[in-house]
Amino acid sequence: MKPKPVNSQSVKPQSPLVLGAALASLAALLLGAAPAPASAPAAAPAVVKVSTAKQLQAALAAAAPGQTIQLADGTYSGTFKATVPGTAAARITLTGSSKAVLTTPTGGGYGLHLDGASYWTVQGLTVTGAQKGIMADAANYVVLDNVTVHHTTMEGVHFRNSSAHGTLRGSRIHDTGLNRDGMGEGVYVGTANTLSDHSDYVQITGNTFGPNIGAENVDLKEGTTGGLVSGNSFDGDGLTGSHYDDSWVDVKGNGYVIENNTGRRTTDDGYQTHSVQPGWGCGTVFRGNRSDLTGATGADRYAIDVTNYDAATCKVTIGAGNTVTGGRGLVNPGIPAR
Repeated sequence: MKPKPVNSQSVKPQSPLVLGAALASLAALLLGAAPAPASAPAAAPAVVKVSTAKQLQAALAAAAPGQTIQLADGTYSGTFKATVPGTAAARITLTGSSKAVLTTPTGGGYGLHLDGASYWTVQGLTVTGAQKGIMADAANYVVLDNVTVHHTTMEGVHFRNSSAHGTLRGSRIHDTGLNRDGMGEGVYVGTANTLSDHSDYVQITGNTFGPNIGAENVDLKEGTTGGLVSGNSFDGDGLTGSHYDDSWVDVKGNGYVIENNTGRRTTDDGYQTHSVQPGWGCGTVFRGNRSDLTGATGADRYAIDVTNYDAATCKVTIGAGNTVTGGRGLVNPGIPAR
């Protein structure tokens, strides 16, 4: 049987023009199917300049590691809170002159709250008119450099909630604790009546405290360890005697070094150590401090009043170079001094 002949009209050869158009359509389809390259996200600006409270609040909320927020001179009234952490390699900086002033409209709350905002540097600016000036909560490696804090109803600066490795340096703190109820420390490290706040290794160096600080210039709480208080100037004008605020520095933590500070005007002592929890208030080293107790009227009146010395379990070292003018002596009887 012969095969059926193919109808020559059933299959027509395509013209070169038609084939070319088909190939072009296929190529376009294939190219169109490929995903377009994603555009890189815009990099955060290295410097953000602000001049209003709303701009500052927005800049704090949007802060990125490595960024600098620069304040123009002026008054910033509001609530200012930072929660974004920097990194060890890319700190976040908030900077301005002393004429850049943060305040609160009600006089309550915190002037500046670093809440979980580790690796921040706050530089140059002024905080006033709040209940508490600068608060660091769970914020490690915070540096407060050349800031001014004044006219707060409670403490000026507080490292709290295990804010370790913080630094306060070259700063001025005065007129705190305006209620004059024995509360309103210049710097408060840790939390009272607990050992869970490990705000350790805080350094307080080269600052000027007073006058009119309504409690201790520096209060180092139980549960904190290994800090440094060095090269500061203390003025006890403002001590009330309430809540035991009768010295410039009260050490209740462990392993602190207190050195090369000067102090004047106190109601009783210059420096005190206390064990408000067993095993705490120990290991402090005092050296090179110069104390002027002229005018003190308290019961003890020692430059360094060690209330919990035990050579074996709670040693305190009174090193070389400590001096005293006025009062009853350098240190209370029974405490060895070099």
